[in-house]
Amino acid sequence: MKSVYVFTLGCQMNVYDSEQIIRLLHPLGYSSVDDPEKADLVILNTCSIRQKAFDKGFSFLGRIKKQKKNNFDVLIGVGGCVAQQEGEKILKRAPYVDFVFGTSAIHRLPEIVRRAENGEKISDTSEGGVIIETGSNPDLPDEITPSGFVSIMRGCNNFCTYCIVPFVRGREQSRDHTEILEEIKRRSLKGMKEITLLGQNVNSYGKKASMPDFPDLLYMVSEIDGIERIRFATSHPKDLSDKLVDCFKNIDKLCRHFHIPVQSGSDKILSDMNRKYSVEHYFQRIQALRKACPEIELSTDIIVGFPGETEKEFNETLNLLKEVQYDNVFAFAYSDRPGTKAALFENKVDDNIKKERLNNLLDIQNDITKHKNSAFMNKNVKILVERQEYGEEKNFILSGRTFGNRIVHVEEPAECFIGNKKLKGEIVDVTITKTLGHSLKGELLKN
Repeated sequence: MKSVYVFTLGCQMNVYDSEQIIRLLHPLGYSSVDDPEKADLVILNTCSIRQKAFDKGFSFLGRIKKQKKNNFDVLIGVGGCVAQQEGEKILKRAPYVDFVFGTSAIHRLPEIVRRAENGEKISDTSEGGVIIETGSNPDLPDEITPSGFVSIMRGCNNFCTYCIVPFVRGREQSRDHTEILEEIKRRSLKGMKEITLLGQNVNSYGKKASMPDFPDLLYMVSEIDGIERIRFATSHPKDLSDKLVDCFKNIDKLCRHFHIPVQSGSDKILSDMNRKYSVEHYFQRIQALRKACPEIELSTDIIVGFPGETEKEFNETLNLLKEVQYDNVFAFAYSDRPGTKAALFENKVDDNIKKERLNNLLDIQNDITKHKNSAFMNKNVKILVERQEYGEEKNFILSGRTFGNRIVHVEEPAECFIGNKKLKGEIVDVTITKTLGHSLKGELLKN
């Protein structure tokens, strides 16, 4: 049996794609390993959304180059968004790479690998790709994680000026709802209890294909036996409908968490970003969500230092942060992405100013998150156990997430577990005993 190691960078969609890569290579005799030095085939699944991820990918390739020198038979492949964007340039920059495959070529990967095994150098970034889904291949692994991802669509039609996604993943394609439901049913039969539905903008699922819309899909998924929790990512604020908001009132399995990227608190910057909504519209959507589901936890994405952002406009973002009181924020300093409109914008913000603004924003959000976490002290919560292992002195360590989206860690002596029961994949009751900056600690609720 040959072995493959996949190194994944970037978003949840890339994580899902990496799962498909492993499954597509299984018929060729490849099994997955967690150590690149033990692999016959190493694949880097890249992300180009930010410069840091771009650089990290080539840094990884530099490390794998040493492995190639020691064992020339090792094959190296590069996929994902950087592969789609750069194509043959990767083979020139890193000649030890054997093949490159773009986001539209994942379904052709078995043939690409066969050719690479025969000594060909390949770069395949051509169009004509299909949405890869587990439904097209019935062979699921015997043991899968309690929580997993399912792609419901690919591509994006929004063309935000800072974003490379429409250029590397193409236009929106909604996957047939019957295939999605079949995949989830099979995963449920294997023991998966929590599903995260993935798309660049799930709110627009099915709209251009005369299919059920996204809220209808959520209702369908909620009827699948064995699935106890449903999540989704990501939503564009301009397409957040009242029908979707009402799902948080009507679907018991829908986790009380919503990731709703705002990117900026300035109408001027939002317009420059081509986000197609105003701050006022965004606030209205937040209010609607909290009215429908008062306990909902909110997270967002924010870009600081977008070209032309003034101190006044940055302060508007800080004001939004304080007003909304997010449970969690993913904030980044703007970086030019080749091929995007914003890369051509003038009046770029100095790197030191961007760094200062980012730190300022994160300091404020850390205080908000810490305050929100403190409200959970001594409360009982239910977590889906995603990890269970022995710690020091044979203590059991458990970790999982609440029905919102808070990470909870539990560490207790092994004797506290009845018969050392395997709890991974179970939903257990936990009493919170300590609150940290970005997570909680607790102990199992004793009956």
